[in-house]
Amino acid sequence: MLNQLNQWEYKTSAGFTVRGFHTEVTGKPVIHFVHGNGYCGLVYEEMLRPLTEHYDIFISDIQGHGDSDIGGHFRGWNRNAELCAEVWQHYRQTLWSDVQSVAMGHSFGGVISTLMMVNNPSLFDQGVLLDPVFLNKTLMRFVVLSEPFGLLKFSSLARRAKSRRSEWDNKQQAFDYFHQRGMFKGWEDACLWSYINHALKETSNGLKLKCPPRRESAIFASFPKRLWSSLDRLATPTQLYYGERSYPFVLKSADVLHDTNKFVTSEAVPGRHCFMQEQPKQTADRILAFLSKSLD
Repeated sequence: MLNQLNQWEYKTSAGFTVRGFHTEVTGKPVIHFVHGNGYCGLVYEEMLRPLTEHYDIFISDIQGHGDSDIGGHFRGWNRNAELCAEVWQHYRQTLWSDVQSVAMGHSFGGVISTLMMVNNPSLFDQGVLLDPVFLNKTLMRFVVLSEPFGLLKFSSLARRAKSRRSEWDNKQQAFDYFHQRGMFKGWEDACLWSYINHALKETSNGLKLKCPPRRESAIFASFPKRLWSSLDRLATPTQLYYGERSYPFVLKSADVLHDTNKFVTSEAVPGRHCFMQEQPKQTADRILAFLSKSLD
């Protein structure tokens, strides 16, 4: 686990409480990190740990993830980005008002981080996006047309998430179940153990996913509003890394964004959608090399 973690909690304006962790406040620049759908921030501890030599880390677990409240129905990508910014404004003013800050997120968290940067340009000095799920414009037109008919809940990702197994007898059984399977294919064993240790909770019957399958499914069955108009307004210098074997729409969107927004640079790296869990140390090295140039 990351050393010297402090857990925080914050009651949002939406009425529910979100939680997360941060490392000791040292006066170093700070990275604000948001996880992917169905995960939580500490799942990425193998990648985050090398960053702590040069950065403080603030982990924000979104509604229904990690130890954050379910908070009733999913409030949507845009609203959760607003709530995440609300939390960060509070803690940044309190703990990191005089240092540079970096928005970083994976997948769903990459989109949330982007919306935060767009809607609150003064919050961050730099952005690092790890395989953000920016639907390309063709797909966005399809999902916008499909939403009124409720068709998105029948997408393959939403259906699979809703029927996902959610309980196991013990940690070893859960590890064996996920090992080199589906989204976890290619993960280093240490990263999978981070998932087992932090994305599952103990119950009287064994272990259970902290993020209920219905919540993961609801996110897959929804999308951020006005995505590409938001991306056009992104003016925070941002580095986007994407896996060479990630989803085709991620690759296409990364290329388009790189070509159309002067504030965004992109780089393909070895691996799949969760490349940072396949190569956590190498990913951290890339991030540090980039930030050491851009935040000088």
